[in-house]
Amino acid sequence: MAEETRIERDSMGEMRVPANAYYGASTQRAVLNFPISDLRFPRAFIRALGQIKQAAAQTNAELGLLDERLAAAIVQAAQEVIDGKLDEHFVVDIFQTGSGTSTNMNANEVIANRASELLGGARGSRLVHPNDHVNFGQSSNDVIPTAIHLSALVSIDKELIPALEEMRRVLQEKAEAFWPIIKTGRTHLQDATPIRLGQEFLGYAGQIERGIARLRHAENELSEVALGGTAVGTGINTHPEFAARVCRRLSDMNGVTVRETSNHFQAQSTLDNAVEASGALNTLAVSLMKIANDIRWMGSGPRAGFGEIELPAVQPGSSIMPGKVNPVIAESLCMVCAQVMGNHTTITVAGQSGNFEINVMMPVTAYNLLQSISLLSAAVRNFTEQCLRGIKATEKGPEMVERGLAICTALAPIIGYDAAAEIAKEAHRTGRTVREVARERTQLSEEELAHILNPERMTQPGLEAGPAAG
Repeated sequence: MAEETRIERDSMGEMRVPANAYYGASTQRAVLNFPISDLRFPRAFIRALGQIKQAAAQTNAELGLLDERLAAAIVQAAQEVIDGKLDEHFVVDIFQTGSGTSTNMNANEVIANRASELLGGARGSRLVHPNDHVNFGQSSNDVIPTAIHLSALVSIDKELIPALEEMRRVLQEKAEAFWPIIKTGRTHLQDATPIRLGQEFLGYAGQIERGIARLRHAENELSEVALGGTAVGTGINTHPEFAARVCRRLSDMNGVTVRETSNHFQAQSTLDNAVEASGALNTLAVSLMKIANDIRWMGSGPRAGFGEIELPAVQPGSSIMPGKVNPVIAESLCMVCAQVMGNHTTITVAGQSGNFEINVMMPVTAYNLLQSISLLSAAVRNFTEQCLRGIKATEKGPEMVERGLAICTALAPIIGYDAAAEIAKEAHRTGRTVREVARERTQLSEEELAHILNPERMTQPGLEAGPAAG
């Protein structure tokens, strides 16, 4: 055991840690204290944490508060954290201290030990001290919420929004391509007045457009960070210019806006900004599930369902029914949406767990928020490429328009609602079309019926197309 471990120290005393580990005593205590799950902070969070430590070292050196030689070593070690070279040394469970202190110390110790090596010392030598040097001017209570905001902000900006922009573009292209195709609209899963297939896809594009706008607002919320408040928001033990300078560096590193909060007391005692950002993700998940389910319904069949569109066949759909093909890409997206909705519930509960000057569910908030962004980004890209791009319209939608009963809506302004309803009921009872029954029960000429029951006119606004249907 002596060859496999080394002695490290923290404020509680000595601790044996694995000899090859860059982390130290505080991290090892957390490993022993929280043997809960296999969940760890994702790459985006560790990257953000490394950037904060790097920018802090640069700023403290610039302010004359940290020896430049030590700062240079910290900057180099932090870059290795940013690049993912030291990920295996971030070992603390998500279900840990609610402030994330264990993970902040994990970062401090990894960077300190690697920086000490770079200066010629051994791991554990403390040539670079995890608290006095790496964590200078900081507290877990402002670093961890800042890392949550920064990692979520960058992930939304660089991953999710680009995926949604491409999805919106493809939906818009489909709306234009499908504009000539008129089909039966549906409300309450029952036949309603005609609609263009392109209009339905235009609606989907509009949902995504508004989802992007909500995410842009969430980005503004996340750009406000707690850094500079240290323990309880008062800014004790940090330079007054520290946070603003670090934020400028973080902005430059990531190509996004990062700004010090104007009210540190709310920034550290709540996760309100993260809850709102999760709310935008939750709303997006609701929108995506509606789109995916509509496409599943319209593609149902191919013979006993609606069959109005044909989805790309990507894999066999059954182990027992030869030739069956299922809408698996849409189903995959729906499951991601369900997971995101569940994550939002967790984040909502976590957001309620602010007690006085600190929230004590920060790690699980970070994990769920970043998982939602990552899952949505991947699922949206996959759905766009493997489903939306290959959708084709069939002839079934237009063929069913003439047999639809709801086209009698256009007769209502001419012959009255009750008379039109009777025509619809007789058409349903006899299996004939509305046009056929109206030809017998009204004095309207063939030309008048052709004009009134023209389904293309019914897809346009205006009184000529008839009143709105409920």
